[in-house]
Amino acid sequence: MHQTFDAALGINLLHVNQAGADHNRAHFDQWGITCFNLMSSPGAGKTALLERTLAALTSELKIAVIEGDMTTELDADRLRQYGVPVIAINTGRSCHLDSKMVAGGLHQFSHQYNPNEFDLVLVENVGNLVCPAEFEVGEHAKIALLSITEGEDKPLKYPVMFQEANCLLITKMDLAPYLEVDIQQIVANVRQMNPHATIIPVSTKTGEGLEAWFEWVRTQVSLLKPSDSDNDVETVELAATH
Repeated sequence: MHQTFDAALGINLLHVNQAGADHNRAHFDQWGITCFNLMSSPGAGKTALLERTLAALTSELKIAVIEGDMTTELDADRLRQYGVPVIAINTGRSCHLDSKMVAGGLHQFSHQYNPNEFDLVLVENVGNLVCPAEFEVGEHAKIALLSITEGEDKPLKYPVMFQEANCLLITKMDLAPYLEVDIQQIVANVRQMNPHATIIPVSTKTGEGLEAWFEWVRTQVSLLKPSDSDNDVETVELAATH
């Protein structure tokens, strides 16, 4: 009986969240913005990757960031140094961003800036290999990061994260000479979960693989950018959340 109640509650939570994610995505489409959701365990290098991405691409793409963290704005402050809008969301005890939290961020974003002038919103999710993959936020693509310090078995132990990813970045490749890590085994384990995701080994320290990542971003923004006809969708009201 208890299990039945928990299962029903989980289904209802995900159903409500999905409706909110669809609502957020309608806004992105209406504004002509592509949205990526970056997910990983703590310390895999999401903020460092965003720093390198903003430094490389803000001359050609108009970018904003929604920065999720349980407490503090430390990461948000790092990214603000690149001169882009950064909306910080503190989740308190919650281990992931959900669609309602991101709707609150979009509400703030749309009041401070003209969303129609932007090309790309990057959502840095809370560090966690489990929950962020379950809760869509309205993104057009999911990016998963896996540091080589985490071991080859993580794709098998946390399958949903890797099954959901459109692109997997294997990070901290500069540490490979100092670790007993089998990169090919990481790739093989990811392929068991997801045969189609783009896999790019990168290092934000040496720059290895970053141009391939930037090109992936450029290509996806071009492919996923809503057409003019998509922008004619009926204006929807952003949910005001706190």
